[in-house]
Amino acid sequence: MTTSPTTRFPTSGPPDPRGPIRRDGLAIGAARLEAAPQRIGFVLVPDFAMLAYACAVEPFRAANDLAGVILYQWIHISPDGKPVRASNGVSIVADQGTGAPAQVDALFVCAGGNPAEFEDPATLAWLRAEAARGIRIGGVSGGPYILARAGLLAGHRCTAHWEYIPAMAERFPNLTLTRSLFEVDRDRCTSSGGTAALDMMVALIEAAHGRPLARAVAEWFLHTRPRAGDEPQRMSLRERYDIGHPNLLAALAQMERAIETPLSREVLAEQAGISVRQLERLFRSHLGRTIGAHYLGLRLDHARRLLQQTALSVLEVAMACGFVSAAHFSRAYGARFGRSPRQDRGGAPKLADQR
Repeated sequence: MTTSPTTRFPTSGPPDPRGPIRRDGLAIGAARLEAAPQRIGFVLVPDFAMLAYACAVEPFRAANDLAGVILYQWIHISPDGKPVRASNGVSIVADQGTGAPAQVDALFVCAGGNPAEFEDPATLAWLRAEAARGIRIGGVSGGPYILARAGLLAGHRCTAHWEYIPAMAERFPNLTLTRSLFEVDRDRCTSSGGTAALDMMVALIEAAHGRPLARAVAEWFLHTRPRAGDEPQRMSLRERYDIGHPNLLAALAQMERAIETPLSREVLAEQAGISVRQLERLFRSHLGRTIGAHYLGLRLDHARRLLQQTALSVLEVAMACGFVSAAHFSRAYGARFGRSPRQDRGGAPKLADQR
């Protein structure tokens, strides 16, 4: 298994002089097996993403089963100590609330939906107090957004789900924010969500208990190629649009990079190495829409994420997405989504549950 060159993992002690022992066919250092189990706390925020949470907790259960000893223990924490409901309607019973310190070695905040809507100063203060004790702090899916709100990601490389990144970049411009699957930077661990949480936990298990156990955990879940932290979150444009025309792909890439200052059809065509007429024909034949319609859709989708996840005004969002006026933006927004920007600012629908 490979890891990002920027990833740094703490060691769990010097190698055992007796060498590795074998448990269920796995070579694991005896000193590591004899150490006290690592205690993990999962802070579940209402509407947390069940898939991302499961991918975070299940590798620890598998590690225990495969090693034949208790390497990890975990508890669940909710802001009020009551059962907390996931975005798919399933509730998890909490072991405690955030009113008391957690007796854990590491905490992972699991969130989903729209983490920008989470308003709980007491929980943010509790997270800061836990971090001050020197324990590892992590975030899964929307969890990094909440850690950023608590001021716990400053000075660390971090990542989040690709739909949250534009809003995080606007709200926290000083963050060292990447688009990686996961980042482990000293005592901060952030995962972009979904199955990326599985990759991150496998990496942490490898750091603590060695590659054989980590590989066995990955194989347990039919995850035959654990991914490195610095691998991309999204499919390539070729895969996402299911097209292979290089000139069209070049134009699509330029569009995604130039949202705030949209490029003209002439510039897009010139950079793609073809005429405007040829490029327009490619858009219609491969995507079923014009250059302008596709570009407008990208900008409005970006605007919706900013409206739902930041405190930017409607005018500021309009300008950040290349519109010359709030009125023009509102008309285009209403035509696409059937509601005004101000309606989406309040009572915004939740984002996709798979995060």
